[in-house]
Amino acid sequence: MFKDLFLVGIGGAVGSILRYLISILAGTLMLPSTMPTFCVNVVGSLAIGIVMSVCEKGSIYLFLAIGLCGGFTTFSTFSAQSVTLLQSGRYLIGGLYVLASVAICLLAVCIGFYIGDKIIK
Repeated sequence: MFKDLFLVGIGGAVGSILRYLISILAGTLMLPSTMPTFCVNVVGSLAIGIVMSVCEKGSIYLFLAIGLCGGFTTFSTFSAQSVTLLQSGRYLIGGLYVLASVAICLLAVCIGFYIGDKIIK
């Protein structure tokens, strides 16, 4: 169990550092502020798709899929779970998962902004 936690933690740290470095690079290139997030989400989704198709669930999977891709972008995990639901023929659940995740998370951000504004004022 400790080994698994260590692998996920190290992978997550590497993924988070990579995400941060991409945001720094985008800033130095004067790209729009949304570009690093978009690129990280696309690259992370591609990476987790490759990892999930070639790795058996074990140490490498924990490090790469759960740790690295999860630390790099949780959107990759969301995307992989959505595709897995659709591939298994669970179209209604998959569609509802995508719609509910996007709608509820956007709503949660709005509520968070509202709460944050109330705390500051």
